[in-house]
This record gives sequence, structure tokens and C-alpha cells, in this order.
Amino acid sequence: MSYDRITADNAALLMIDHQTGLANGVQTMTPPEFFNNVKALATLGKIYKLPAIVSTSAADGPNGPVMPIVLSLLPEAVKIHRPGEVNAFRNAEFAAAVRKLNRKKLLIAGISTEVCVAFAVLSALKEGYEVYAVIDASGTWDKRVEDAAIYRMVQAGAIPITWCAVGAELMDDWRSPMGEAHGQLMGDHLPFAGNLYASFNAAKGA
Repeated sequence: MSYDRITADNAALLMIDHQTGLANGVQTMTPPEFFNNVKALATLGKIYKLPAIVSTSAADGPNGPVMPIVLSLLPEAVKIHRPGEVNAFRNAEFAAAVRKLNRKKLLIAGISTEVCVAFAVLSALKEGYEVYAVIDASGTWDKRVEDAAIYRMVQAGAIPITWCAVGAELMDDWRSPMGEAHGQLMGDHLPFAGNLYASFNAAKGA
């Protein structure tokens, strides 16, 4: 396998079933941690102008609407509201929207890890995409369940990743035009990075 990094030109972001009702069932991290990670991933999509699809399942029922932070950060994302398909790729509109993006790398996150994320990942792999499952912006109700889902996706050829690693690959170099915005993102979402960023700014002003 050759290394071909994630870039703003070859990647797209798929956020599946980040819905208010479903988010209540995420137990693999605390609610603030989950919100922080989802917000960070969506912010990366905004900073690097990644083409994005936001999808829901039965949003008019107990699953609830999309988490507001997702739509506020990705207002131009394609929105696909599935009436019932568990696997987003089983929805013809969603599958067509992904193909239309014309990106070979897919960053996929959602609720729940073992169902809506895993099924979409497996389907995308079958269609020939290079797929990255963003684990810390996804969640489910039990760590063992999540571990089993990760094993399944990896065995099929998916690459587990975190929002921080996604961001680092997208930026590639702190001297890039996105370096300042990226530093602000890191400071906002990782306390230790916020301290580093504040120290750096203080040193520059000294």
C-alpha cells in the first residue's frame, strides 16, 4: 500500500445520522467530548472547503433532526433525508450524490459506529473508494460494540482515523495558508493545543 495523503482536492466528508435523538445514545465518550469532536470535524470541512454530504434517517421520528452545529458549519453540504434505509448507500439519492462529488477518498463519521457508519463504509469500499472512518466523531452505546465495528471495517480495508489526524493531513504544513485557522481550531478543541497556541502568540507579542 502506498501512502497518498488526504487533501482538500481528493477528499469528501460524509456525516451520517448525527441526529439529536441518536446522539443521546452515544456512550463511548461523554456528551461534551462527542459534541467537541463532531464540531471539530465539521469545522475542518469548513476550513478546507471539503465537499460534504449530511444525511439523516427518519428525521421526523425519534432519531431527531441533524445536530444544529453540523448544519451551521456546513451550510452548503448536500442534505439527504432518508425515509428508512439504515445503510445510507441503499438510498439512491445518497449514492448518486456521493458519486457526483467525484472524490476518491471518503471521510465517514456518524451514529452509530457499528451500523450507520460501518454499513456505509463497507458499501463505499465495495464501490472502490478509499475510506476513512473518523472514529472519534462517531459513537455508539458500548465500547465493545465499537471495537467490533472497527475490526470489521479494518478487515474490509477501511482506515480508522481521528479528526486531529484528518486535519494534520489536510494542512500538511503549518506555513500553509490554512495554518492560522487550523491553529485556532486546535486551540478551540484540544486544551493542551490551546495552551501552546496562547504561549506562541504571547511570545510573538513579547
